[in-house]
Amino acid sequence: SCNKYSYESVPGDPLEARIYTLDNGLKVYMVVNKDEPRVNAHVAIRVGSKNDPVETTGLAHYFEHLMFKGTEKFGTQNYEEEKVLLDRIEELFEIYRVTTDEEERTAIYKEIDSISYEASKIAIPNEYDKLMASIGARGTNAYTGNDVTCYVENIPSNQIDNWARIQADRFANCVIRGFHTELETIYEEYNMYAAMDSEKQFETLFAELFKKHTYGTPVIGWANHLKNPSITNVKNYKAEWYVPNNMAVCLAGDFDPDKAIKIIDKHFSALKPNPDLPKLEFEPEDPITEPRKLEVLGVESPSTVIAWRFPGAASPEALMLDLLRSVLYNGSAGLIDLNVNQQQKTLEMGAGNYSLADYSAFIIMGEPKKGQTLDEVAAIAFEELEKIKSGNFDDDLLLSIINNMKRQKMQQNQNASYIVRSLVNCFIDGISWADYISEVDRLSKITKEELVAFVNEHFADNYIRVDKIEKKDPTDTRIAKPAITPIFTNRDTSSAFLREIQASQVKPIEPVFVDFEKDMDILTAKSDIQVLYKQNTINDLFTLTYLFETGSYADKVLPIAADYLSYLGTSKMSKEEFQKALYKIACSVNVVCTGERTHVTISGLGENMKEAVKMMEELIADAQPDEEVLTLLKGNMLQARANAKLGQRDIFSRLQMFAVYGLENPYTNVLSDYEIRDLKGSDLTDMIHNIFSKEHKVLYYGPAAGEAIVNLIAETHNVPETLSPVVSGNPFQTRKTEGTKVFLAPFDANQLFYIAVSNAGQKYDPALAPIVHLYNSYFGSGMNSIVFQEMREARGLAYSASAGYNLPEDLEHEGFFNSFIATQNDKLIDAMTSFDEIINNMPVSQNAFDIAQESIITNLRTARTVRDNVFWKYLAAQKLGLDYDINRDIFEKVQTLTLDDVVKFQQDNIKDRDYAICILGRYEDFDMKSLLEYGPIQKLELKEIFGY
Repeated sequence: SCNKYSYESVPGDPLEARIYTLDNGLKVYMVVNKDEPRVNAHVAIRVGSKNDPVETTGLAHYFEHLMFKGTEKFGTQNYEEEKVLLDRIEELFEIYRVTTDEEERTAIYKEIDSISYEASKIAIPNEYDKLMASIGARGTNAYTGNDVTCYVENIPSNQIDNWARIQADRFANCVIRGFHTELETIYEEYNMYAAMDSEKQFETLFAELFKKHTYGTPVIGWANHLKNPSITNVKNYKAEWYVPNNMAVCLAGDFDPDKAIKIIDKHFSALKPNPDLPKLEFEPEDPITEPRKLEVLGVESPSTVIAWRFPGAASPEALMLDLLRSVLYNGSAGLIDLNVNQQQKTLEMGAGNYSLADYSAFIIMGEPKKGQTLDEVAAIAFEELEKIKSGNFDDDLLLSIINNMKRQKMQQNQNASYIVRSLVNCFIDGISWADYISEVDRLSKITKEELVAFVNEHFADNYIRVDKIEKKDPTDTRIAKPAITPIFTNRDTSSAFLREIQASQVKPIEPVFVDFEKDMDILTAKSDIQVLYKQNTINDLFTLTYLFETGSYADKVLPIAADYLSYLGTSKMSKEEFQKALYKIACSVNVVCTGERTHVTISGLGENMKEAVKMMEELIADAQPDEEVLTLLKGNMLQARANAKLGQRDIFSRLQMFAVYGLENPYTNVLSDYEIRDLKGSDLTDMIHNIFSKEHKVLYYGPAAGEAIVNLIAETHNVPETLSPVVSGNPFQTRKTEGTKVFLAPFDANQLFYIAVSNAGQKYDPALAPIVHLYNSYFGSGMNSIVFQEMREARGLAYSASAGYNLPEDLEHEGFFNSFIATQNDKLIDAMTSFDEIINNMPVSQNAFDIAQESIITNLRTARTVRDNVFWKYLAAQKLGLDYDINRDIFEKVQTLTLDDVVKFQQDNIKDRDYAICILGRYEDFDMKSLLEYGPIQKLELKEIFGY
């Protein structure tokens, strides 16, 4: 009935959101978006780490992990029989957590492990992931924050009923199983964060900002609490907080709201509310009356963060802080953008408002140049704040900010995944939808005088500053591995519940593949420039890209010239004037140089396109060299290069490239320090001035007609009659693997990164695409894969593990197989041994195959290529010699493939291969003798893998 499902809405809402409240208090937020026949379906609970019991911090987060373990109906073969063992495990953990004698603890854990092994014979690990894969879900995930725990799915539009049925059972009847192996995953995650200096810095910042509120406790929890968890506390926590009057279902995508609300009511109405739902009360934080400065140590590059504490996200102050952030730092024309980053006063600086439900923190972050102290960086930040306090900024900056926010809202409102996150945030933070929709309008009413008064009132010596110092931290935070018996995977077993879902009949969604002749137009502009054109019929946003099929592979100097341009003005306009003028019309110009391509992109509001294009043309033609700017740029480049050698992920990205190519690779294809210092500004601007004389395409997606774009190019584009050819392609050859070798690179952390690459010289063959997709889905990617089940679920050997065959992206290079692990150092050999076993002797399961196959088919049925993504798909197909969407072949062929085909592919292409094994970590923790059994060991210098 209409009355039963009444909903709240906001007049004039461009998203036409509906907000329902069911009888049990469950909130349901809905926004329709027709981009593709899929729905972003999030279930958000207004509970996070701030609700953790004081003696078991980290509980909100590890319970989020446990919510993937199933219920009384799925994830088990016989719940009554399993429950006896699970209850005993719970009892033992309660004893374990209060036992201090190490020998006794070891004995108790051994018993926990033994009973867990017996329980695993009855359990069916990963059945939730199988359920999601069987309905064609993708992006299965969850996250825990200070205020929120949110469960994330992206499902086909025809599977809302099955999704709701599964979720309702999950939230009503979840069972805590697989606890001790999942704890290993949590320990791995803890070690991962412990290796990130920025995490340490912000953990220290929040502990100082929030001494009374539990925001001062890290979401992951304290190590001593993670070592002593409580299943009993988890159950009590779930009963108290995971209730419908504390939850929201948020949907954004292609669905009928009237039908969807009936489905959600049918399944979720059985959830029982908590009439005594607590409201957390915290003692107010004491005012910060003087600056407090702290330091953290770590091997990564130095930085400083400065923070002021404010009320929460729904407060009037939060709105002011959003405006302040844009005045200070908006990426184009804020005070920090123009006065600090543009003038290269520091290596980098930024600002932002970190909004939480109960408090916010306004944060300024800065990284020093070479020879610059963190005190000097902080002083530069305060200088920009003082300018706001004295009203020393352009009167029209606020209007420009509002115009750009309107553009940003337009971009956000066409993105279903962004929309669903906004729905979740409003629910969690207590922001009314009316306030969310009117945010830009409310910001537009704030005057310069009001902002100046606000900053003067709230920004004084009431801040916390945390400096990250580049120095080894003597504190050892590692959590050592316990002895764990690998549990059963039972992958050939399935519950009646899973079989019911698989057998359910839904009307299939017909696939839509890109037709390059119908879904875009190819026009010709002056100088025979090819124009890829597609009209935007949704809104007034445009993107215009001048695309050159050449990049840093052909010329190492080109990316530096592109970077240099971002600091230059013309003979008529300084860079500051240029940035302000562009920002005022809500447009942007970006010049980006990658390995094989250079992009000159203008984007923004269609009504201002011509003006923005003319500005871009003038900049390219008349950019004025500035040696002082170049000197600063060189110094910052050299410092950034040095800092990269201090970052775990930076080093590993280079190591990955080494594994694929060897020492001569795209990442080592860089100028030496001497060559950088020798660069001349006039040489760089000459490159910029001449770029439009080279062959290029134009890509346009926007509201204008095709003829208008051809005319715009004729009128504004400064090009010769005949364009000169460019050097294109990737000249670096992927390395054929001959004999297994082990390469080590040093990084001082408790968690290592591992990659193994094998290249047998297989060139691109479109006929391989279907079987490669199926093999990867079955074996190595996603939570339903063999790798995830074996490495994480069964053995607790890695937080992150994946493997797969990579098809080449062009006709010149070869495909390769690679495997990846992130694990704690003392698990390396166990992880390598287990990985080798499943790679070479791949577990065979018809059930797992059926789910992997159906998942690919469903995903291809519901995938849609929209907006300017059509252009990039067309260009990718061209590189492979194709004139059609390869997904058509994959869709048709995958339906005919069998498990035997996957086994044959593994036998022919994966089994018993040679590998380049690359490991980044702390050498002293490695078992070198065991590593030698894989092959000769070579220790790499950072200079070798960085190229400088």
